[in-house]
Amino acid sequence: MANEFNSAVKALSALADPTRRTIFERLTQAPAAVGELARGLPVSRPAVSQHLRILREAGLVQPSVCGTRRIYAVDRAGIAALCQWLEQLANAARATPSSGSDCAKNEGHRI
Repeated sequence: MANEFNSAVKALSALADPTRRTIFERLTQAPAAVGELARGLPVSRPAVSQHLRILREAGLVQPSVCGTRRIYAVDRAGIAALCQWLEQLANAARATPSSGSDCAKNEGHRI
């Protein structure tokens, strides 16, 4: 679980940036080259390349070479790993009391 945790932290950290989140969301619709992704964003093409590098290092996107261009697409394995980790957390949360009210009831306090 430690490796899954580290991967999930990297993915969530990468998606914390609004520009990277926008790029990632666009890639969920269709693979795209840097120039296509840069259109409509308030950052330069080199900045988009840097954002894609961070998303790639976080395991969220993968490039493929098409002639002289790199086409980026969502890395399904990276998303699956993130989902698996979140599911483990959800399962653990379901097994624990849902709020402090349970504690207060046990101690006779009112909330």
